Amino acid sequence: MKIALLHYSVPPVVGGVESVLAHHARLMTAAGHDVRVVAARGARFDPQVDFISIPLVDSRHADILAVKAELDAGRVPSQFEALVQNIKQSLKDALVGVDVAIAHNICSLHKNLALTSALRNLVDRPGAPRLILWHHDLAWTTPRYRAELYDGYPWDLLRTAWPDVVQVVVSELRRDELAELFGISIENVFVVPNGLDAEVFLKLEPQTRDLIDRLDLLNAGPLLLLPVRITTRKNIELALHILAKLRSRYPDAMLVVTGPPGPHNPANVEYFSRLKAIRDELRLEKVAHFLAEVVDAYLPDEVIADFYRLADLLILPSREEGFGIPVIEAGLVRMPVFCTDIPPLQALGGEEAHYFSPDAEPGVVAEHIARHLDNDDTYRLGLRVRRSYIWQGVYTERIAPLLEKGR
Repeated sequence: MKIALLHYSVPPVVGGVESVLAHHARLMTAAGHDVRVVAARGARFDPQVDFISIPLVDSRHADILAVKAELDAGRVPSQFEALVQNIKQSLKDALVGVDVAIAHNICSLHKNLALTSALRNLVDRPGAPRLILWHHDLAWTTPRYRAELYDGYPWDLLRTAWPDVVQVVVSELRRDELAELFGISIENVFVVPNGLDAEVFLKLEPQTRDLIDRLDLLNAGPLLLLPVRITTRKNIELALHILAKLRSRYPDAMLVVTGPPGPHNPANVEYFSRLKAIRDELRLEKVAHFLAEVVDAYLPDEVIADFYRLADLLILPSREEGFGIPVIEAGLVRMPVFCTDIPPLQALGGEEAHYFSPDAEPGVVAEHIARHLDNDDTYRLGLRVRRSYIWQGVYTERIAPLLEKGR
């Protein structure tokens, strides 16, 4: 599918809409679409996304600002229609062969009403692309803009439901405002929230990104981290039993054990086999992950650090420790610590860690963890963000279906 994204400016111009548009363009390109962006200011921000510059699309073009000054005073200047026709022809050329055009804020704000009018005229012609109007802001519902808006053309273009277009907003608030403004049902307004690129935001290593995708870790809730080598003194079987019990309360809980079998004792290989057998007995094959099964080489410190930023809590069921580095690593990233009550770990965790016996009943520990999560606002917000506001999920669940509407 050939898709055009329209706005006044694009990156490297800095702005919220500019950033969202760039993410959309990359996501659509990654999904196999042929994407171009049409704007006045900016540049080609991705080698796979074409950039078409139309100077009069700018909200800050001298001719547009001169017309806007008249419009803001309630007068439609004589040169307005000439600008509309000029922009219309430029848009027509830019959109040749395009299947879907997505206009961001162009039909929501009065920053360039000649552009709004040109787009309105353009979509009425035979063979015009399907149009999606993406509303981040609404001039008619914003008090600070009301003095610059008037009854009639062209201002009414911003408060009229154009026929045969898809209306998209970025929040439930905007949905309700738009539905009331246009006099349409909220079922005819689609909410697509803005998102985050978790991998970029958290500065994740390429290897970490691959593991997240392969193991579906962003959908864990919670994700328990056990950053140790596989040796008997680490008591990893207890963590598996705790996970099994925790999943009765938190069915999406997962566990990641980062290390390989310890290199100095041949018995560790046999211990690893026993752990995998326990995992199978507990039916945790898809949720208790030993990274030693999916990576051949030693994981660098940078990847281990990534998992501290990803996980929701540290679990450390060791029977013996000389020090307990994971406790202080977790403290540095403000991660809750659940560990055994052995002296080295108590010395590090102090009153701020949660303790249990190396021989604890797994259900008791799982209940302790569940009570903590139930009352942890930070955990719940983080989980909701991972599930609802990560760009790839937003694209798959909300944006991709909209591209097919009306085909």
